[in-house]
Amino acid sequence: MAHAEPILEVKGLKKYYGEVHALDDVTETICKGEVVAIIGPSGSGKSTFLRSLNLLETPTAGQILMDGVDITGAKADVNKLRQKMGMVFQQFNLFPHMTVLKNLTLAPMKLQKKTQAEAEAQAMSLLKRVGLAERAAAYPAQLSGGQKQRIAIMRALAMQPEVMLFDEPTSALDPEMVGEVLEVMRDLAKAGMTMVVVTHEMGFAREVASRVIFMDEGRIVEEGKPEAIFDDPRSERLKNFLAKVL
Repeated sequence: MAHAEPILEVKGLKKYYGEVHALDDVTETICKGEVVAIIGPSGSGKSTFLRSLNLLETPTAGQILMDGVDITGAKADVNKLRQKMGMVFQQFNLFPHMTVLKNLTLAPMKLQKKTQAEAEAQAMSLLKRVGLAERAAAYPAQLSGGQKQRIAIMRALAMQPEVMLFDEPTSALDPEMVGEVLEVMRDLAKAGMTMVVVTHEMGFAREVASRVIFMDEGRIVEEGKPEAIFDDPRSERLKNFLAKVL
């Protein structure tokens, strides 16, 4: 088994907002090098699950272990932990008053104590990877949505994370820009990056994911290899969902 070493272990995760059970006893293991796509209807708990992994949402109950360390424990250094997990949101969250280059160098200089020269060399190398080196001096307002999202992914990579979390990274984009962002994610997957991706892009989930998780009403209803999920769904709930989206 290629993905034998767990990087994230989730045990009995619950997240309640009053009467609403956004996550209802979710247990899951994500191993190094896996690309896990999370699909499901709106309000099924996908984004809450993803945001709980780096404690942007504080779980009501349960445990999350990263590299065997309980990150939900009272002594966990949450900021240090978040440096190991890159997060890419729907809305690019770039700093509008900073150039692309500054957006990419800020965290490595501040948190990893890199020199400006080191941080800039790394940033330019990342921008070259996504064909945007010539936009280093531009401001976010001067970029297309697809360019902003590719830069947001590179900004997360600049911290050299162990895991990349994507929360519907293409849902705010015009359709013609979706492909350029998915292409970057495909390349990351090929390079062996561990990725957890909440997505509406079923083609991406089928083609790139090593495993697909289907969530509904705060629970994992079904999971398996993409071909099993898409070609041979077991639960009625998944069958109904796929009938609407495929």
